[in-house]
Amino acid sequence: MNKHAGNRKVRTVFGRETHFTGTLKFKESLQINGRFDGIINSSGFLMVETGAVVNADIKTDTLVVAGTIKGDVYAAERLELLHGGKIIGNIRCLYLIAADSTSIQGRCDMIKDAADIDVFSLPLDQLKKSVNRVD
Repeated sequence: MNKHAGNRKVRTVFGRETHFTGTLKFKESLQINGRFDGIINSSGFLMVETGAVVNADIKTDTLVVAGTIKGDVYAAERLELLHGGKIIGNIRCLYLIAADSTSIQGRCDMIKDAADIDVFSLPLDQLKKSVNRVD
């Protein structure tokens, strides 16, 4: 198990020498140690390890970053930046945790938990702004 993954079991690992390009979809967990270019869409857990470079727009439930991401990020549940983690792009997330020596170059929007939104009490323009999606 990876030192950064906490108590999560990582099911798939892209090694340091691995370089993928394209659209990546997965449901459980993935750890990237190498390089990925493209789009990532997941309902699971993504770990970008120290030294990894990801040039992609990312949509996932939970994202832990110790490497570098260049692209827009949407984390429906949680985004955690570990020491040395870097994101160059806009972020939308429910919870953000950032350690010392991390970097975000872009806009950060904290979204509301969809379960907490009362669709019958919000004006339409405000409801549209609170929808959980990447712009």
